[in-house]
Amino acid sequence: MRKFKEFILNTGMRLAALITCGLLAFIIGNILLRGVRYITPQLLTTQTSYLNDTIGILPNILNTIYIIIVTMIIVLPIGIGAAVYLTEYASNRYIVSIISFATETLTGIPSILFGLVGMLFFTQLMGLKQGILAGGLTLVMMVLPTIVANTRESLLTVPNSYREGALALGSGKWHMIRTVVLPNALDGILTGCILSIGRITGESAALLFTAGFGLRLLSFFNALQSSSATLTVALYIYANEHGNFNVSYAIAVVLMLITLLLNLSAARITRKIKDRRNG
Repeated sequence: MRKFKEFILNTGMRLAALITCGLLAFIIGNILLRGVRYITPQLLTTQTSYLNDTIGILPNILNTIYIIIVTMIIVLPIGIGAAVYLTEYASNRYIVSIISFATETLTGIPSILFGLVGMLFFTQLMGLKQGILAGGLTLVMMVLPTIVANTRESLLTVPNSYREGALALGSGKWHMIRTVVLPNALDGILTGCILSIGRITGESAALLFTAGFGLRLLSFFNALQSSSATLTVALYIYANEHGNFNVSYAIAVVLMLITLLLNLSAARITRKIKDRRNG
């Protein structure tokens, strides 16, 4: 009877894994099958022109990179600083529980609500125009819980003996955190960065109200205060408003490639850090 139960359990787990992999393969295969054929050099290196009747997504690729840079520059100091405070400095459990509850609550808020709040606060109250800056500040609120949670978990995995050894050698607390704790928690911090970049790249609902629908090719500083559509917003525009699903699938392929390259780069950096630490 026990062997039969184990057989049923193993079969069920294998079936669940097979279904999960099958769904992933189906989605990726469908996107590649319908989108690769429409990826051309003109699509990737030009901008959309209604006068010339051409479609290009170069501005959207650049806007996606711009918003990743702006968001990560702002959210990393805040997220890592909050995690260090909660882990290394905060002694009042009540305060820690309140901050932890706040970050967990932010995780469960729908992205469309972040977009509405970002539009009301950043564009109307603060007077920012629709653009990369307003969109990036909105995304900061969205990915902040991910950075804080992953950094906290990484800091908690660092053995206390490392801290005690550094303090016993005369190191100050901040010096100990900067030179001992954070380097040993770098793997988890990078994991949080990867997850955050993935969410930034795939976000559209919050950016519709804050970053805008602009398809023009702009420099980084001009895009900060000008309507600038990222790849996901452009996908929505071409699919929903223009009805051009061929371009939409091509954009989906580009999004998958960008996400894959970012993950591979982060994995390579993590591996180098581990090799340097072990060596």
